[in-house]
Amino acid sequence: MSKTDHSQALCHSVAVCLDEYFDTLNGHAPKDLYETILGQVEPPLLRATLRYCEGNQSRAADLLGLNRATLRKKLSQYKITPR
Repeated sequence: MSKTDHSQALCHSVAVCLDEYFDTLNGHAPKDLYETILGQVEPPLLRATLRYCEGNQSRAADLLGLNRATLRKKLSQYKITPR
């Protein structure tokens, strides 16, 4: 599968999850949607990236397009302990 195919698959999965989320709201407006989504997506993204990088924070930060200090701040924010 090419990089474009992977990106499209991820995009599709996110769209499906968001559609399901909005369906569960039964017409109610979500509050702080952007922060809610980030709070649900960032922690598993950070954990999975750290696992992929075998705990190497510098490499994980590079893959995420973040500097290491920002990664460490996010890990602390979500109380994620790197192995």
